Amino acid sequence: MIQIKTPDEIALMREAGLITQRALAAMRAAVRPGITTGELDRIAEDSIRSEGAVPSFLGYRGFTGTICASIDDEVVHGIPSRKRKLREGDIISLDCGAIFEGWHGDSAITVGVGAIRPEHQQLIDVTEQALWAGLAAAVAGGRLTDISAAVEASIRSHPHRYGIV
Repeated sequence: MIQIKTPDEIALMREAGLITQRALAAMRAAVRPGITTGELDRIAEDSIRSEGAVPSFLGYRGFTGTICASIDDEVVHGIPSRKRKLREGDIISLDCGAIFEGWHGDSAITVGVGAIRPEHQQLIDVTEQALWAGLAAAVAGGRLTDISAAVEASIRSHPHRYGIV
């Protein structure tokens, strides 16, 4: 059942999202060759807690990280580690969530580590275009499948045959 949110609830949802965004920005600024995914996890946790929020993922069904950190072709939900170092040319997906006054913010970014191969940048660009296509399809009166169809159409319109997970 769809629950209509009050303006106050929407404001709290927005703040949870902004806290998450600021944690992602702090991690993006720290990404460099040699940093570990565990260090990025600590940066995110410190950022979230400094704003009076708590990490959404930490402890969820036993998950040990504040973030999910997936490098190169790993598909989401990578577990951060103090031993796993980023290397020049990697791309890393950083997924993060924060709970603020009972409301969750959850978002992810993909970041190149130093100089990345052109085909990796192209993948990042194509997936961002697909995100924007999906957001444009999220309209009042629309269906959830309109959004997924727009994402798929955007990806499939690209000459490179990207898969969709």
